[in-house]
Amino acid sequence: MIRKYVLPLFSIAGLCFAIWMVMQGSKPVIPAQAVAEPPRPPFVNKVSGSGIVEASGRNISIGSHVSGIVARVDVRVGQRVKIGDPLFSLDDRKQRADLAVREAAVFEAEASLRDLQAQLQIAENVKDPRAISVDDLNKRRFAVQTAEARLASTRAEAGAARVEIDRLTVRAPVNSEILQINIRPGEFAPSGAALQPLILLGNMDRLHVRVDIDENDAWRFRKEASAIAYIRGNAQFKTDLRFEYVERYVVPKRSLTGESTERVDTRVMQVVYSFEPGTLPIQPGQLMDVYIDDRAQRPAAATSPAPARGKGGGK
Repeated sequence: MIRKYVLPLFSIAGLCFAIWMVMQGSKPVIPAQAVAEPPRPPFVNKVSGSGIVEASGRNISIGSHVSGIVARVDVRVGQRVKIGDPLFSLDDRKQRADLAVREAAVFEAEASLRDLQAQLQIAENVKDPRAISVDDLNKRRFAVQTAEARLASTRAEAGAARVEIDRLTVRAPVNSEILQINIRPGEFAPSGAALQPLILLGNMDRLHVRVDIDENDAWRFRKEASAIAYIRGNAQFKTDLRFEYVERYVVPKRSLTGESTERVDTRVMQVVYSFEPGTLPIQPGQLMDVYIDDRAQRPAAATSPAPARGKGGGK
């Protein structure tokens, strides 16, 4: 009974399920709608590249002269600073205690020098040469010179202590704007190179965009050509670019586009343009789509000279 009716039903059900799965898998996949319409290139012939926005003069990564615990952060993101303005300070209690010891040593050296100078003056004012020997007088003079040298040394040590205290306050190297702060009071600030800058700053009056041009298209680039950049996500925001300079060293590409034709070994020539931010809703670190006109006249291809024939003539 089971073999006669149930097994054929299971077979028919399995066949129907397999057919349904094949039909579901053969349906065309509807592509997802784009989040934003991509920009339309304004030039018929173009050199295109991806560009990253940065502050003019490059983004400056601020570090610390010495390692220590952050005692105070004097700036906030978006604040404009001038040369010499304090950015943050490290704990300086140990250094100030050392400075107090140095200053006490200076006070002691000054007092000792004044005492020796007074004794020398008394000895030099003695009218009777028999009351004090020449050797004793010279010893007093040498003692004064030694005290003067000791005072100069202690003052230099106190000055060095003040310099160490001043180094614990990191100051702005240029007129700029604070872009990023990665430290807080109580955190440890390492000296030297760090994975991320303690503070990132740059000049925002005019922005730069660093464009990666594939090495295969590098020969087509001309600095005199017009260039336009579009903000990613909204092609309505665009700006004309002004050429600044070309990096003279071709580097490996850092950010890939994800296209199937992209090669991981791609090398790019970096071209830097500038633009007025104006009312553009853009910040350093954003990506832009850059198009460069390719209508510039190119020089004729160089040809190698034909080999000279011998005097006797050759076939």
